[in-house]
Amino acid sequence: MSKLFNISPSPHTQSTETTKKLMYGVVVALIPAFITSILYFGVSALIVTVTSVVSCLVFEYLIQRFVLRKPLSITDGSAIVTGILLAFNLPSDIPVHIIVIGSLVAIGIAKMTFGGLGNNPFNPALVGRVFMLISFPVQMTTWPLPEGFKTSYADAVTGATPLGIIKEGLKNGDSLSSLMEKIPNVFHMFMGKMGGSMGEVAAFALLLGFAYLLYRKIITWHIPVSILGTVAVFTTILWLIDPQKNANPLFHVLAGGVLLGAIFMATDYVTSPMYPKAMIIYGIGIGFITVVIRVYGAYPEGVSFAILIMNAFVPLMNAYMKPKRFGEEVANG
Repeated sequence: MSKLFNISPSPHTQSTETTKKLMYGVVVALIPAFITSILYFGVSALIVTVTSVVSCLVFEYLIQRFVLRKPLSITDGSAIVTGILLAFNLPSDIPVHIIVIGSLVAIGIAKMTFGGLGNNPFNPALVGRVFMLISFPVQMTTWPLPEGFKTSYADAVTGATPLGIIKEGLKNGDSLSSLMEKIPNVFHMFMGKMGGSMGEVAAFALLLGFAYLLYRKIITWHIPVSILGTVAVFTTILWLIDPQKNANPLFHVLAGGVLLGAIFMATDYVTSPMYPKAMIIYGIGIGFITVVIRVYGAYPEGVSFAILIMNAFVPLMNAYMKPKRFGEEVANG
């Protein structure tokens, strides 16, 4: 017995992963969608993204340096991820000053007010996006069409998103079959040839990022699959009940921001549940609320609102849906 076991408090597992590695891993996963947005929208996509990222970094630095007087953390990558995701939720021709305002809300209110990374209850990028949608509805709902690389920031042909076309058309009494002729086919939607925000017009690029995140084990499958599966199941039910009023499930999965939200927004470490069972329930809630807003709500898209609503339930899920501890005995009733 020359060697003794050392017993120490939990946690007993160790990992080489750090916050910085994880955040920059997410940045790498977003590169395919970023490249695709530049190919579709040109230099304007680059301007929006750079403005958003730089604004987030500057506001986080200023707040930590002069308001909170805490050690700086702008190099951990979290502000960069927030900036990219905020940009991906915006039209590619939105005025620069609105991006700066949205960045201030995302970092200053949604993140730093609660103490910074690890303390914010709501996804910062989505808080910034929803604030901008409410405050600047015209600019936030004017969508440039992806007509190829452009060198001008202002000159762009705008049009409605597929979800907007369906929503407005059904409201005006048009038939779904006639409306479907006005939107891109499934292949074009998969490749991103449709109106929308910079990050929602490239399904194939988002799926490449999803594969990378799974490969790196930065996220697990539970939240994205449960969201997409729930959207598919409920839209299938509605489609089978009345195919003249409800679009097919493939349309709902490819249109709008459900892929971006499911893969990159809902899986945020801080604002999503920690345990697999809770993750699945969380994802089902997001998917269900998204479908309800899309089909019955005033807005054609509901992913952002759905994620923020479910963010509010995460503390309860983490508290009451913990797995049984190893060696825990179940009391006999």
